[in-house]
Amino acid sequence: MAEITIIGAGIFGLSAAYVLAQRGAKVTIVERDHIGAGASGGVVGALAPHVPELWNTKKAFQLESLLMAQGFWDQVAAFSGVNPGYARLGRVQPIPDTAALDRAHERIAGAEELWQGQATWQVLRLSDTPGLSFDSPTGWAIYDTLTARQAPRASAHALATGLRRMNATFLTGDQPPEGAQKVLWASGVQGLLDLGEAMGKMMGNGVKGQAALLDADYRNAPQLFIDGLHIVPHADGTTAVGSTSERYYSHASHTDEQLETLIGRARAACPNLKDAVVLERWASLRPRSPTRAPMLGEWPDRPGHFILNGGFKIGYGMAPKLAHLAADLLLEGEADIPEGFRVTDNLPRKNGGPKNYT
Repeated sequence: MAEITIIGAGIFGLSAAYVLAQRGAKVTIVERDHIGAGASGGVVGALAPHVPELWNTKKAFQLESLLMAQGFWDQVAAFSGVNPGYARLGRVQPIPDTAALDRAHERIAGAEELWQGQATWQVLRLSDTPGLSFDSPTGWAIYDTLTARQAPRASAHALATGLRRMNATFLTGDQPPEGAQKVLWASGVQGLLDLGEAMGKMMGNGVKGQAALLDADYRNAPQLFIDGLHIVPHADGTTAVGSTSERYYSHASHTDEQLETLIGRARAACPNLKDAVVLERWASLRPRSPTRAPMLGEWPDRPGHFILNGGFKIGYGMAPKLAHLAADLLLEGEADIPEGFRVTDNLPRKNGGPKNYT
């Protein structure tokens, strides 16, 4: 039986541990804070695709992961008995001007081809759009049926519960136990900083995000995406609003006037939220790799140690497929890791930084 240690009980670490345990490995998870700490303990939970054009490796990988998410989370829910709040209810976006309306129509054909007939990209009149109320300058909106939502904390709890039922061990700390043979480092922002220090090169950083949870029950409505703002109804009768992207900040976990502005924008954009009570304000750092794609591979010059990090804003959407790749790598010794996702892809090139795969 393979013995694997996972450092970090965020979405990447827990998902990889879950698949490894399913495949028969003896798994130990080491977490210094608590299950779903950091970015994995957020409130937004928007699993949204890239637009169906200018297709690349990252977009194709994300699509595959989004399409396998239903089966992955259904199995986790059934085995653990914990509802992760997953539902593929789609997303609605107002179209701001005629140029955007033309692009939206052009993307219909791209979605038909690239999304493999498993989801649609529709352009609807405002009066025909489902769910929450909003305005559109053109009177038109995009409605895609690929976008999903899930509850981040409930998902982390579901994975942890399933792992305990598979006899996984949970330890408190930030280092592998003595004698650990194979170690997967999925330790978020601190892990990127530690990797960079060990290699003498910048290997990623943290980008702060702020979000809020409102008492507004629209659990069966698709989420809204309005001018960079996510409005996500959840299964428990709350609605999440987020999020900021702050490269510079004074405190990683404090909320401030930027979040209040975000909440105000949400109320103005969606009349359904005008009087909704704010239940929680949240802030944390999201780990971003140099390529902005998730990072998976061997830790250079450190045999038996591997990296799974850099989820940034798409960690929950990427987790199902990355978990299987990580299991392939640790159990079989090789995995079909896409270009841009490898640890070596994040190393600086001779003529500057790593290639951006967004």
